[in-house]
Amino acid sequence: MMIQVLKSKLHCVRVTEANLNYMGSITIDEALMEAAAMVAGEKVQVVDNNNGERFETYIIAGPRNSGCICLNGAAARKVQVGDVCIIMSYAIVDFEEARTFKPIVLFPDENNAI
Repeated sequence: MMIQVLKSKLHCVRVTEANLNYMGSITIDEALMEAAAMVAGEKVQVVDNNNGERFETYIIAGPRNSGCICLNGAAARKVQVGDVCIIMSYAIVDFEEARTFKPIVLFPDENNAI
């Protein structure tokens, strides 16, 4: 049996931009992506701690070490610049592997640096 588990989490990052006029996605600093084992095109769940919004989108790599967390397209309506969000990615693993699987959980600072 296969189940879905938390693979990685960027806990309490700050939204730096909201770009309504882009076709969709979330732009994440490439250094944060690498540290969290996230890749461009990967589906993620975003939770906004300020307003309770929860939604899914996919990742676009942003400039390395920029601290960029930018919601694009329709998702830009669900956040405000400065909001604190949690970004989570998931993996499908065998049930037995899930028993010992350890997700990567990162706690960036107020500038979205690790």
